[in-house]
Amino acid sequence: MIKRGLLFFILFSLFLPQITKGINNSGVIINEIAWMGTTNSANDEWIELYNNTDESVSLDGWSFKTADEKLIINLKNNIPARGFYLLERTDDTTVPDVAADLIYKGALNNNGEYLGLYNVLNNLVDEIDCSSGWFTGDNTTKQTMEKTPIGWQMSENPGGTPRAKNGTGADIETKPIITAETPQNPPEPIKMLEEMPAENSSPQTYPGGIVFNEILPSPDGPDETEEWIEIYNQNNFEVDFAGWRVKDSEGNINIYVFPTATTIKSNGYLVLTRPLTKIILNNTGDRLILLKPDGKTSDIVSYTKSPTGQSYNKRDNEWHWSNVLTPGLTNIIKNETIEKTQNNKKETKENILNDKQIAAVLNQNTKQLKPFLSVLLTALLAAVISTTVFLFLKKRLKNK
Repeated sequence: MIKRGLLFFILFSLFLPQITKGINNSGVIINEIAWMGTTNSANDEWIELYNNTDESVSLDGWSFKTADEKLIINLKNNIPARGFYLLERTDDTTVPDVAADLIYKGALNNNGEYLGLYNVLNNLVDEIDCSSGWFTGDNTTKQTMEKTPIGWQMSENPGGTPRAKNGTGADIETKPIITAETPQNPPEPIKMLEEMPAENSSPQTYPGGIVFNEILPSPDGPDETEEWIEIYNQNNFEVDFAGWRVKDSEGNINIYVFPTATTIKSNGYLVLTRPLTKIILNNTGDRLILLKPDGKTSDIVSYTKSPTGQSYNKRDNEWHWSNVLTPGLTNIIKNETIEKTQNNKKETKENILNDKQIAAVLNQNTKQLKPFLSVLLTALLAAVISTTVFLFLKKRLKNK
């Protein structure tokens, strides 16, 4: 009995792929690596994580490290439940049309790397040992290295699947981390413990009508504590905001991911302070982007130099600066601000009307002058003829 148990244990150990080495309590795994870059540039490397759990996980204090620690990436913000976290090298243009969760500096060795994912306690959460060469991926076609339930595969298409479920793979053999000779009497298949992104025949959709409503880039007090961003739900229903993101695109770029259980009520507001989001609103101008969990843009707002003590407010689909701050409330814009705009439009309209009126008067006067001009011309013509006849007759009489 003991011998049979020992034999089973040996067989179990022999066929258990190394992927189980990455099983961890956090449920966050390394899911896809574009170590070769993209068709645009070999420098456009990216790494994707996946959260296997039903809870959002904070990555604050987590890190990625190579074996020689020449590359250390410090992570931050959250990874949503059953969601992805995308790290892009150098800037957010590495993967076009897909927003990054983190921008990092440094490069992966095309000959292979060991990568370790560590949590806030510096405990190893997941790892891949490709120090002797990447398991798969193509440096020529730029097909990425994707995780599967039994190992790693080459992506079906160049560029892979950033922030999306991994594909079926290219028409090549999936490369597990460990291979072994198949015995004549193989044991029953071992059910893998790690769950991969599930098939999703009907992808989740997210509502529109979630917009930026008011921002305060340059408060009277310290920017570090008193800047804020307000978001408004235009819908008549509550919206689950978990996994939505806000990011700026100028200067020191930061991204805030809304944690699990965050909601915004129907026709309600969410006010985000700088200490919460770590997003710095530049006083000289900035651009904010609101992203849905699937990476699609919900709203964008840009502003130029901001007046001190005034917030940038949206009203009737137009933006105005106002010194009446209304976080969490209906925007109030002083009448003179709107009246000035309206008066400018009214003045322009009146000027156009005045020009038309002048033209009409001139036209009317011309019509009235026509009969008088006809009489005048007739009289002048008669006078000329009379003078000519008189001079002719006078000359003849003188000759006689």
